[in-house]
Amino acid sequence: MIPQGRPAVSESDIARLAGVSLTTWRRQHAEAFRAHVPDLLPDSRSRLYDRAQVEAYLAGRPIPALPQDEHPEDLLSAREVADLLGISTGTIRAYAATGHISPGTTVHGSRLWSRREVLDRRDNAPGRGVGGGRRAGEPQGPRKSHAYEGDPRLDVAREALATAGGAPKGRVAAELAAVHGSTPRTWERLLTTAAALQDNDPDGG
Repeated sequence: MIPQGRPAVSESDIARLAGVSLTTWRRQHAEAFRAHVPDLLPDSRSRLYDRAQVEAYLAGRPIPALPQDEHPEDLLSAREVADLLGISTGTIRAYAATGHISPGTTVHGSRLWSRREVLDRRDNAPGRGVGGGRRAGEPQGPRKSHAYEGDPRLDVAREALATAGGAPKGRVAAELAAVHGSTPRTWERLLTTAAALQDNDPDGG
């Protein structure tokens, strides 16, 4: 997580601030640095650090603590988003690719989402429990043509069918569940729906 209002820097930035090359930084300084300054995104490929903590470390000052309170504008990693929504990071990527959530904000190569957006998605997901779907007093929208209409997982199921090579549906569903979350039974329903839609519209029109 990158706390609201706290600029983050990469190891390339840190090397520049220290006045050395990135290679020298990683070979001679990074190990000691990482023992004192926490990575803001430990579950991400990119190492990012709080600039105020970095500057304090380089100046030999006490390292200031990060904010402890949650803020709506904190930026969360895919893993943190997945944990809040109770799904896998693969499903987060599928949601972002299909517009189910926003593409997020890219910071030094890492895609992040605001806590505000994630909590809004969690608490107001269409058709998902309390707070989801149509609010009291709102007019009912058009009836869905099938249970998974608008669900980005349906695109994942279509792609899986296209590459399954005749594998049993149960095996494909189990693999999808392991990668993207939800239960194998749910993925079997999604695969069945995707196959029926394909049969009804083989040209994808």
